[in-house]
Amino acid sequence: MFESLSDRLGATLDGLRSQGRLSEEDIQKAMREIRLALLEADVNFGVVRDFVAKVRERAMGAEVMESLTPGQQVVKIVHEELTELMGSAGSGLSFANRPPTVVLMAGLQGAGKTTMCGKLARVLAKQKRSPAMVACDLQRPAAVQQLQTLGKSLQVPVYERGTDADPVEVAKWGVEQARAQGRDVVIIDTAGRLHIDEELMDQLVRVKQATKPHNVLLVLDSMTGQDAVNVAQAFAEAVDYDGVILTKLDGDARGGAALAVRAVTGKPIKYVSVGEKLDQLEPFHPDRLASRILGMGDVMSLIERAQEQISETEAREMEAKLRKSEFTLEDFLGQLRQVRKMTAGQGMAGLLGMLPGVGRQIKNLKVDERQIDRVEAIILSMTPSERRNPRLIDGSRRRRIAAGSGTNVQQVNQLLGQFKQMQRMMKQVGKGKMPQLPGLMRR
Repeated sequence: MFESLSDRLGATLDGLRSQGRLSEEDIQKAMREIRLALLEADVNFGVVRDFVAKVRERAMGAEVMESLTPGQQVVKIVHEELTELMGSAGSGLSFANRPPTVVLMAGLQGAGKTTMCGKLARVLAKQKRSPAMVACDLQRPAAVQQLQTLGKSLQVPVYERGTDADPVEVAKWGVEQARAQGRDVVIIDTAGRLHIDEELMDQLVRVKQATKPHNVLLVLDSMTGQDAVNVAQAFAEAVDYDGVILTKLDGDARGGAALAVRAVTGKPIKYVSVGEKLDQLEPFHPDRLASRILGMGDVMSLIERAQEQISETEAREMEAKLRKSEFTLEDFLGQLRQVRKMTAGQGMAGLLGMLPGVGRQIKNLKVDERQIDRVEAIILSMTPSERRNPRLIDGSRRRRIAAGSGTNVQQVNQLLGQFKQMQRMMKQVGKGKMPQLPGLMRR
């Protein structure tokens, strides 16, 4: 979503980094470029004005003008102010001392509110909590059925009483059911409209009064840009919500909502949705998003994503195999599948973009995701003994593997050659040596 903004800011700040000293004119020119970049990203004009004023004031100070690396200091200032703009620190849910914790979801129709209930339930279940959901969106056709389908896939109970009941009574009853069944979090899905109206707000206020939620979350479609901030303001005037969930942050919109919603409403962004799948909801970390926008990567999110896919036991087993030089094609296939899970919804280029300094370098890189499919097909066409001991694979076996995987012998040979080279590297790593990559760093 922030590709265009990242490119504009990156080009401006790279120009400052390349200079040994900065004049007032250099800083003023950079501030104009930053202002234009933010306005083009559909950030609220007042927010842009205040942001640029803060950055300019700090950039004209002694910490920049007297620095040996003034460009780097300006980058640091922009990163700090972007982080402050979006909320300074992440903000999670509030949990009740006496369960269940009630979470009320609000928002316009089409923002992804019902799907977000399922995503949030999955996040809470992974935190060892026992969530339940209540179907109170009785306006939209099939909303109750959609929530039931989500609940079934997540093995999370859904409390519903059809589409003819009073949503306020259903919400109150649902919380009582959750308490009786020992569920410690209950998520209430409410009705939305295509636009803000008195009926929508009145029903939401009555549901809130009946259930006394510990968290009221506003679901906003970030693809609507500046209009999302206007919706957030209107809801804030009618319902005092606690935080925002931004959906469709993986889209190609300009991203102004993510940068401006907290500054305009004073409400923190608690979660962001980065894809359509149920596992693509992430806690919002302002400092990490600021780093991504400025091309600094996001190592912490990369580590957390890896930890989700690789357990501590698996990591220890792999370390033992490396030390004993027992890394096989079966292990390699397992690693490929874990990488694939980590790249779900964003591709390999998105994963690499989390590495510091890599983001803008790979923006035009076309990563052939089908190559992983071919490698997987080749390995799966081998027998278990061949995967454990590739030395068994002679000419006739290579032809059989190629035919079974829909590839050719040359591609099989290429994979086996690369794996042999990888085994040598793993052996050196296991012995505590730095591997020497053939052809690399040579002239």
